[in-house]
Amino acid sequence: MTFATWLAFVGASIVLLIIPGPTILAVISYSISHGRRARLALVAAVALGDSTAMLLSLAGLGALLAASAFWFTAVKIVGGLYLLYLGWRLLRAGVTLPAPGAAPAPVSRLRLFANTYLVTALNPKGIMFFVAFLPQFIQPQADLGPQYAVLAATFVALATLNATLYALFANQARRLLATPRAQRRFNLAGGSLLSAAGVWALTARHG
Repeated sequence: MTFATWLAFVGASIVLLIIPGPTILAVISYSISHGRRARLALVAAVALGDSTAMLLSLAGLGALLAASAFWFTAVKIVGGLYLLYLGWRLLRAGVTLPAPGAAPAPVSRLRLFANTYLVTALNPKGIMFFVAFLPQFIQPQADLGPQYAVLAATFVALATLNATLYALFANQARRLLATPRAQRRFNLAGGSLLSAAGVWALTARHG
């Protein structure tokens, strides 16, 4: 993997992480309802949850992609189509924060951690997304293991930083995401990036 490829992955990941999904909405809601005491538990849950989702998605994928160039190409094509689908859905969908007071009220940091971890780690869409997204930045002729390790560590680090910033500025984030104009911008940015990644996967030379 070249440094330019890694930088492209960092840039794509940052934009994708900024788009609020179920995990970030939970972080914002819990941060507002539980204050500073919740931040460490929430950030730790996001880091471990993303790590778990990546491990689940890549557990069988690495062996499959290493088996043959055919399967590597097939996964990239299917992944490209899935990214296009996600982009289309995001361009059409809205971003709606839960109403104030609608979030559960865990009584301990452990419960906060467990709730956020499960939302992050066991989201099937998140696992499928990792399967579709990571292979776009892999060089099949090189050893796959180190490449996946670098990309996974990079994404988890960025996701942890992203969750930390959302938790620190939870009230501001809620106000920002509450406006229809901001929601349209988030949807347009995220949907456009996902669609571009899908087109890239489908048109790039494989193997």
